[in-house]
Amino acid sequence: MATISGCTVPVDAVAGISVTGDGHLLGVMLVCGHHIDGATLYVDSDDVDKTVKVGSWTAAHPLAPGLATWPLDSPAAGWTATRSLTPLTTKTTYALYGWTKDNSWSSGSVSFTLSDQDRLTPGKVRYTKISDDGEESAATVSIAEFKARACQNG
Repeated sequence: MATISGCTVPVDAVAGISVTGDGHLLGVMLVCGHHIDGATLYVDSDDVDKTVKVGSWTAAHPLAPGLATWPLDSPAAGWTATRSLTPLTTKTTYALYGWTKDNSWSSGSVSFTLSDQDRLTPGKVRYTKISDDGEESAATVSIAEFKARACQNG
């Protein structure tokens, strides 16, 4: 899935969100081929000046190819909250993405609202699916389907 466009950091992972059995928000990261060091949740805005970080997490060890999940609102083994999650609000769109400390790789981001989170059930992942013609759309699939298809852009 490694794609490069312009001067952006190459994408080699897919970010998603899910929920725990008791409804807490989970970050989901599928690393396709290289590594990811952490993730940031921010207010999704076309206006760069209005982009606000609402949470950031660093993995204790770089995430190798495969699937990783962690709770966004509480401490998690193997993760350090470099910015604890700010309470999320209705009618705000958030985006989660993964990054590397040296900007060598990143993940595609997933956008969501609290309404989107409320529609999730444990074992399901919301992510941004990219079609063969490059169109992006939100998809909610089982974790197994996410693991099988997300790195193929679909």
